[in-house]
Amino acid sequence: MADDFVGRKTELRLLSKRLERVTQSGSGVAVALRGRRQVGKSRLVQEFCDRAQRPHLFHTAVKGASPVEAVEAFCRELRDSSLPADRELVAQVTSGSWPDAFRALAAVLPESPSVVVLDEVPWLTEQDEMFDGALQAAWDRLLRDRPVLLLLLGSDLHMMERLTAYDRPFFGRADNMILGPLTPADTAQALGLDGVDALDAHLVCGGLPGILRGWPHGTPALPFMERECEDPASPLFSIPESTLLAEFPGPDQARRVLEAIGSGDRTQANIAASAGGRQGPLASGSLSPLLRRLTEEKRVVAVDEPCATKPGKPALYRIADSNLRFYLAALRTAQDQARRGRPQTALATVARRWSSWRGRAVEPLVREAMELAAAAGDLPWSQVTAVGGWWNRQFDPEVDLVGVDRAPVAREVAFAGSIKWLSGPFENRDLSALVTSAAQIPGFDPASAGLAVVSLSGLAPDVERTRVQVVWGPNEVLGAWQ
Repeated sequence: MADDFVGRKTELRLLSKRLERVTQSGSGVAVALRGRRQVGKSRLVQEFCDRAQRPHLFHTAVKGASPVEAVEAFCRELRDSSLPADRELVAQVTSGSWPDAFRALAAVLPESPSVVVLDEVPWLTEQDEMFDGALQAAWDRLLRDRPVLLLLLGSDLHMMERLTAYDRPFFGRADNMILGPLTPADTAQALGLDGVDALDAHLVCGGLPGILRGWPHGTPALPFMERECEDPASPLFSIPESTLLAEFPGPDQARRVLEAIGSGDRTQANIAASAGGRQGPLASGSLSPLLRRLTEEKRVVAVDEPCATKPGKPALYRIADSNLRFYLAALRTAQDQARRGRPQTALATVARRWSSWRGRAVEPLVREAMELAAAAGDLPWSQVTAVGGWWNRQFDPEVDLVGVDRAPVAREVAFAGSIKWLSGPFENRDLSALVTSAAQIPGFDPASAGLAVVSLSGLAPDVERTRVQVVWGPNEVLGAWQ
C-alpha cells in the first residue's frame, strides 16, 4: 500500500514557519486552511501536530449538532487534550455559549507554544450564527496575546472565504492557506510508479490521499480498478460518492447541471439541453447563476476559455477534480454493477470508457505541467505565463495547447501544440493538421511562434523533428512536478 503520509512538504514548512513565529513572538497566529473534501486537510494538520510535539487540541465539529451539543463536545475534547495541566481545571460549559467555551480554552492554555485546531468550521457557523463574532472576540481579547497557533479548517470553500472576508468579524486576523490535491509527483512517489502509469494513477485518484492509501504499491491504474470493481464500498467509489452527496444532497438543478457536465457536455448550450426537462432546455437566466455557483463558490467545475490575442467563444466547462470526473463518466455505473454482484461487467464498463476518457482528462494536466515548466525556464519561450487551448465556435479546428503571455486575451502567442494521448505515435499528418490549425489562432505568427507536441507514444519516424521545438512524453509531463 501507499505510505500513510506522502508529500505536503511545502504545507508542513508553512505551518512550521507560523509556529516558529508564535514561539519567537510569544503571541498568537491564526490560519484559515481550506480545501475540497477528502483532500487531506485533517490528516495534514494531525501530522503537523504530531511532528511539532507541542500541546494541542484537535476539535472536529459535527454537522447538524445543536450549539449546546457542539460546545459540550468542544469542552470534552479540551479536557482530554494535552493542553490543560490538570483536566479538573477545564470549566464545565452547559449553556451552549461559545464565548464561555473560548474562556475555558484560554484559562488552560500553557505558557509555552501550543496548537488549537477547529476542524469543519463552516458547520460551527451553520449551527450558531453568533460563532463568528464569538471567535473574533475571543481572539482579540483572550488568545491573540498568548503563544497559540489557531488553525481553522473547512471544506466548504465559499464559507471559509466568507469567514475572513472584509465584512465579517474575523477579517484581517488569519492567514489564508489553500490545500490542493497531491501532485502527480506525490502520486508517483506514493505508489512507486513512473511515466504514464503515474499519470494514469493520478487521473484516477485525483490526488486524493484517501484513495492512494488503499492502492497497492507498484500497481497501474487498470489492474487497480479491476481489483476495486469487486468491492462497491471501495474508496475509489465511496470517496467521490460521498463528496457528491455532501456537496449536493438533493437532486436539484445544480446537481443536474453537474451531471450534464460530468457526462461530457462542455458548452453552455449542451449543458442547458441535458439539464433541462420536458419544457425544454434550462433557461440561460437559470443556468448562468448555477454555473457561477459551481465554478466560483463550489469550485467543483472549471471553465476554460480560448487563448489568443482576440476574445473567443464559447467557454467550455469540465469537472475540476479528475476523480469525480471519472466517477460521473464511468465509475458510478461500475459501482452500480458491482453492487449487483457483477464485477466483470463493472470492469468492462471502466475499460471501455478508459482510453477516450483519459485522452481528454489529461489535457488540463499537460497544460499545468507546461505552465510549471515555463515558470522554471524549461521551455524555449520565456514570455509564457499561461497555457490553454484555442477553438472557434464550430470547434473546427480545436488546438490543444496555446502558450501565451497572459490568458485568456493575450498580447502574444508564443506557441501552439497538440496532445496525442491515444494509441500510436504523433505522425506527419498530425503535424500537418497542427500547422494548419495553428495558423488560424488570432496572434499566432508562424515566423516567430513555435510548435509543441505532447505524445504518449512519441514521434513517428516520418515527422521532421526540426519543425517542432518541444516534444514531450509522459516522463516530461511528470517531471514538471519533480
